Amino acid sequence: MSVSPVLDTPGAVRPARTWRLGSRLDDGGAALFVSKPFEPIAAALGVIALVVLAVLFARSAGLIAALWGAGGLAVGVWLRRDRGRTWDLCFAALLTMAIAVAEILVGNGFEQTVLFTAANMLEIVLAVGLARRFGDGLNLTTINGVMRFLATAVLLAPLPSAVLAAAGLGVLQGADVATTFLTWWLGHALSIAGVGGLILGLSRPEALRLRPPARALEAAVLLSLVGLLFYSIFSPWVAPVGVLSAPLALLVAVRLRFIGMSAAIILITTFAVGGSMQGHGPYAALFDGPGRAVMAQVLALVGYLPILIVVAVLEERDGLTRKAKAAQLRAERASDGKSRLLANVSHEIKSPIAGVIGIGELWREGKLGTTTETQVEMAEMLVKTARQIETLAYDLLDVARAEAGAVSVDLKPVDVPALLEDIRRSAILHPESQGMRIEIQPVSTRQVVTADSVRLNQVLSNFVSNGLKYGRSGGVVRLKAGSRADGWVRIEVTDRGPGLSEAKQAELFEPFNRLGMERSTVEGHGIGLALAKRLVELQGGRIGVDSREGHGATFWVELPAA
Repeated sequence: MSVSPVLDTPGAVRPARTWRLGSRLDDGGAALFVSKPFEPIAAALGVIALVVLAVLFARSAGLIAALWGAGGLAVGVWLRRDRGRTWDLCFAALLTMAIAVAEILVGNGFEQTVLFTAANMLEIVLAVGLARRFGDGLNLTTINGVMRFLATAVLLAPLPSAVLAAAGLGVLQGADVATTFLTWWLGHALSIAGVGGLILGLSRPEALRLRPPARALEAAVLLSLVGLLFYSIFSPWVAPVGVLSAPLALLVAVRLRFIGMSAAIILITTFAVGGSMQGHGPYAALFDGPGRAVMAQVLALVGYLPILIVVAVLEERDGLTRKAKAAQLRAERASDGKSRLLANVSHEIKSPIAGVIGIGELWREGKLGTTTETQVEMAEMLVKTARQIETLAYDLLDVARAEAGAVSVDLKPVDVPALLEDIRRSAILHPESQGMRIEIQPVSTRQVVTADSVRLNQVLSNFVSNGLKYGRSGGVVRLKAGSRADGWVRIEVTDRGPGLSEAKQAELFEPFNRLGMERSTVEGHGIGLALAKRLVELQGGRIGVDSREGHGATFWVELPAA
């Protein structure tokens, strides 16, 4: 008897840690084994039943056992428990006795019983040890977890036992070593992937996925279709419907995920290998008895086992989507809290600052009593500082409103050249404009955009103000507007200052980020550009900057032409 296909793939296992065979010296494993014996005893009885059925079916077909679920059952149950070395030893002893009893029940002699028991236990122990050591925590909902499980426990673990069984049967019975090796290896690999994967997939979240009546009915219908399809292909009638197998398997993977796909692979393997061993199906006329079984095993292993990777891709995508939505929700809540805080802070600042400004102006004008020149100067500094704080309060309030979506915009046609001229006239009255030229580059045609004139003026005035403050070394700030071929109008404000590096450009529109200028003599709070970005976006436009260090900077806004 040898080997094993049977079912396919891992389901959704979610152990909390990476397991290793004998990861703890003792944690009461023996006592636990005795006090809760149902699962290990049920597994042992299941192993006996599967061994007997596989061997009897193989003998009725005149072949070695190519359908084999016992190894997968043992590996799946074992991997669901991590109770320490004592529990592992007790369960291993129970499995050894179960396999030996099954071999005796089917009439095998002493040599065959020892050979098959040793080969099966070698495979089971290797599969458990490799899965715990390299299985990525046995998380079969990730691509990495599934790939490691398939590579180690499924494909690598049965190889030594296949070599042992093939060599032993060659000596004891003169069996063909190559055929026996392939049948054992492929069959047991399918068993661990299918039966073991199904057991590992029977976790509570996976079971709950099929709990609603509609989903349970859908699962029953899809799996019934899989069974009928492969029975038709590998029956005496050999129905030519094989072209439907791959789409149906993919549909099962998408809709039912690990549990459904594992059950589907069990059905596929059972009908394909079982029908081929009985001389039915597309391989009957092309191969002899052992060759038919091997080809059916290859079909199940190569044709449908990789679909488990598709399931893992879907599960990982869903997991990332859930994490992204949760992170987005947290970010939105944090943003709402920040906006409320900014609004409250700005509101609380405005009233006392207005009082400070009033007192400072009265003091500066001498209405609170006789003042000296020094006191007048101090009063002017007080008023100037208070007005800066007042401006900051209004900016904070605007930022909070913009982020909360509470800023309304009145979109109308706006004459761009006229707006630029208004901004220029206002800017030349500012103290920062002393010694600077503010120019408007002439345009050949009249530019009109759809925008809120007040908010657009606020954005462009901020650009000009920054150009006057940070671009003084160039001596000029130039305003320009031009139409684009795609129906947009681009408005630019250019200075000849020191420019910006790529790293600083990436941080330019972040609130309260002054790009290292907070220690300079240039006044500012670092929220003007962040507010400008939100205002432009509310008007349906785009904003950006083009700059190189040492070559000035061009801030631009693009808005749809009216």
